[in-house]
Amino acid sequence: MWELLSNYNALELVLAIQMRLPPRAPRPQPQPFWLSAGFFFTLALFFAFLLALWVLFQAARKKGAGGLGSMDDAPRPASASDMAFASASVQAVIQRLRAQEQELQKLHREAKERAAQTERLTEAVTRQMPTGLLLVNATGMINLTNPAAEQTLGVGALQYRRYSDVLGPESPFTKLLETCLRESRTYQREEVEHRTTSGEVRHLGLTISPVTRDSQKVAGALCLLTDLTELTGLQRAMRLKESLATLGEMSAGIAHEFKNSLATISAYAQLVQQEAPAGELAENAGKILQEARTLTHVVTEFLRFARPLEVSRGSVALGALVDRVVTEAGESHPRVECRAQGEFPAVTGDEGLLRQALLNLVRNAAEAVSQFRREGAIAGHVVIRGEKTEVAGRALVHIIVADDGPGIAKDVLPKLFLPFYTTKPDGTGLGLAVVQKIAVNHGGGAEARNLPGGGAEFILTVPAEPATGSPVDSPEGRA
Repeated sequence: MWELLSNYNALELVLAIQMRLPPRAPRPQPQPFWLSAGFFFTLALFFAFLLALWVLFQAARKKGAGGLGSMDDAPRPASASDMAFASASVQAVIQRLRAQEQELQKLHREAKERAAQTERLTEAVTRQMPTGLLLVNATGMINLTNPAAEQTLGVGALQYRRYSDVLGPESPFTKLLETCLRESRTYQREEVEHRTTSGEVRHLGLTISPVTRDSQKVAGALCLLTDLTELTGLQRAMRLKESLATLGEMSAGIAHEFKNSLATISAYAQLVQQEAPAGELAENAGKILQEARTLTHVVTEFLRFARPLEVSRGSVALGALVDRVVTEAGESHPRVECRAQGEFPAVTGDEGLLRQALLNLVRNAAEAVSQFRREGAIAGHVVIRGEKTEVAGRALVHIIVADDGPGIAKDVLPKLFLPFYTTKPDGTGLGLAVVQKIAVNHGGGAEARNLPGGGAEFILTVPAEPATGSPVDSPEGRA
């Protein structure tokens, strides 16, 4: 009995020591709820164990209550070793609990750092994606977006706005998102039109996929969008080019039949003109012959424009070619002074086609000068100037045909190289179009502009010959 009383007193001493333990220092930051709850739950189990032990002591004490009068069962005071053992046990348990708490705190910090790092990486990848991204929840709110989506849609600050307000309630894009959220349907490589707030129409490529939970309930929609406006324009231009090519082939066939018929008409008109006596009949036959020749010229020019060019690649001495063009222009327009100056290196191309293009430009310039100035022995001047430049690593030659005529009207300038556009009463409108076609087939181009001091200039650009060598200059350029 004394032993039971001694153990009971030791239990009371342990409880007293636990109640007198100094409080822990406050932590610099609040702990997670689950970590604190675990610590207190472990501590509660420990005290429940002590309470159960105390109950057992009470039961044993009541059981031996009849023998309290005996001297052997008298209570004895608890020894110092029992109290030290109990205190050491409690301190050991508390130390283990604190060590476990610190370990849990460390694991929590590491998990939190990993989550933050993953979040930063995800945000960086989303922002740098070249494809637009929209994440819409089940209520129609945009939860996530990126700069590419804002740039593609032409709308800023998309996040936390309803997609129907941003895209418009009648937009095809809106209808696809509604169907995806309602029916959990996936769309791949869809193309829709989107009108921005500024009124610009853009063609968008869309891929929309539903976001579902474990219960297969739609929680939102993920949308990837790409601006296909430029690509759609190129495809439309390609289809138009193919259509024009088909139309050109058909027109060339019809023009060829016209040319044959015109040749027959011209032959009969010449026969009538030769056999008919002088008078009205011969005069009418001459008019028929003149109109037939005019139509034949138009058809010939059209065929030349519609027929695919066969460019023979060879070395062309540009200086000698320019000299021949100057001579021919002087013979056809004696009142126009035509000369060449500058640098004319050798080029790679078709000599016949280049001569045709350059002669067309020089004749147009001479005709403009002749119509502008009619007094004096010299009506005006035409200068053919050569310049060699380098653009993006390519050596180019600019053949510039300048005149001091009236210049080109502002409304006419953008239409000069269009087929069948002409300002001349007897023109076909195909001369400059053929020049542009020849230049493009040589890997260059043609353009026109007005000069500040009056007059105009046409620039024919062709690639220079890659071989190194001394340039071939015109006679005046070499002087």
